[in-house]
Amino acid sequence: MATLDQEDTFAGVTAATNFGIDPSDPLYLHPSDNPGAMLVSVPFSGIGYRSWRRSVMRGLSVKNKLGFISGECKPPEPQSQRFRQLERCDDMVTSWILNSLSKDIADSVEYANNDVELWRELEDRYERTNGARLYLIQKEINDLSQGVLDITGYYTKLKKLWEELNTLSKKTHCSCICTCGAKENMHKAEQDRRLK
Repeated sequence: MATLDQEDTFAGVTAATNFGIDPSDPLYLHPSDNPGAMLVSVPFSGIGYRSWRRSVMRGLSVKNKLGFISGECKPPEPQSQRFRQLERCDDMVTSWILNSLSKDIADSVEYANNDVELWRELEDRYERTNGARLYLIQKEINDLSQGVLDITGYYTKLKKLWEELNTLSKKTHCSCICTCGAKENMHKAEQDRRLK
C-alpha cells in the first residue's frame, strides 16, 4: 500500500510543484496539465484571429490562467518557491499557445521571453482593425438572403456576421456612464438596423 508521499511521487512532477497551492490560485497546475496540450481544436493559421483568440482566452479562463497573458500575474521575489512555480506556469501557458498556432506562426514567435510578450506579439500582428474586413462583413450582411437556408441556418449565419462586426468595431464603443439617454438611443438604432 502506497503512503501519501509515495502517491505524490507517483502523481509526478505536477503534484510536487503544487504542494500547498490552493486549486483556485492561478499558479496551480492540475495533474492533467501538460505542455503538449492545445487550447483550441484547430490551430490558428493566420485567418480568423478573433475567433481563435476568443477560444484561447476561454481555454485559459477555464484553467484560471488569463492573468498570465494580461500581465496580471506579477512575479514574486526571485528567491521564493512561488517564483519558480510562476515560471513553470508561464512556460506551460506559452506552450499551450504555441501548440494552438500553425507551425509557421509558432516558429515566428517561439523566442518570445514569456507568455505576455508572446500574446502581445500576436495581438500586434493580427488584432489590428482592418477597414477592408469591416467593409467585407458589412457587404456580406447586406447581401445575405435566406435563399435555400432554413430559418435557423440563416439566422445563425447572420448572427455570426453581426457578432464579428461588433467585435471588429469594439474599440469604437463607448464605456461611459450616460445620463442623457444618447447611449441607449444609439443601441436601439443599432438593433433596429439589424432588423432591416
